[in-house]
Amino acid sequence: MFLLKYIDNEDVRKNIQTSTNKSEQFNSFTKWLFFGNDGIIAENVKNKQKEIIKYNQLVANMVILYNVSEMTKVLVKLKKSGNIEITSELLGHLNPYRKSHLNRFGSYLLDTKRKINPLEYKQKIL
Repeated sequence: MFLLKYIDNEDVRKNIQTSTNKSEQFNSFTKWLFFGNDGIIAENVKNKQKEIIKYNQLVANMVILYNVSEMTKVLVKLKKSGNIEITSELLGHLNPYRKSHLNRFGSYLLDTKRKINPLEYKQKIL
C-alpha cells in the first residue's frame, strides 16, 4: 500500500526526498569531521565503537551550533541594514552543515584570556 501511495502522491515523494537529503547532508558532514584514519573505526569493541560515534556526533553538534549562531548574527545584521528581506523561504534554503570556514588541519592558537561572547539565542529574524 505504501508504495502505491508513494507513486501516486507527489507531496509524499517530496517529503521523503527532503528528509532523506537532510539525513544524507548530516551524515556527510559527520564523515567530513571524522577524517582521522580515513573514517575507519579501528576498535573492535562495540561499546568503544558507540563511544567514538557519539563523540563524532558531539563535535558535529558543536560545529552546527556555532554555524547557526554565526548565521543568525549575519541574518540579524542584514535585517537591520534593510538590504535584504528575510523570509521563511530564504531561511528554508540555509543549512548548518557549512564547512568551508573550518580548518581541520594546521595550527591553532588558544587564547585562554579571550573574552567569550554570550550566545544570543533570543534574536528574532522573521
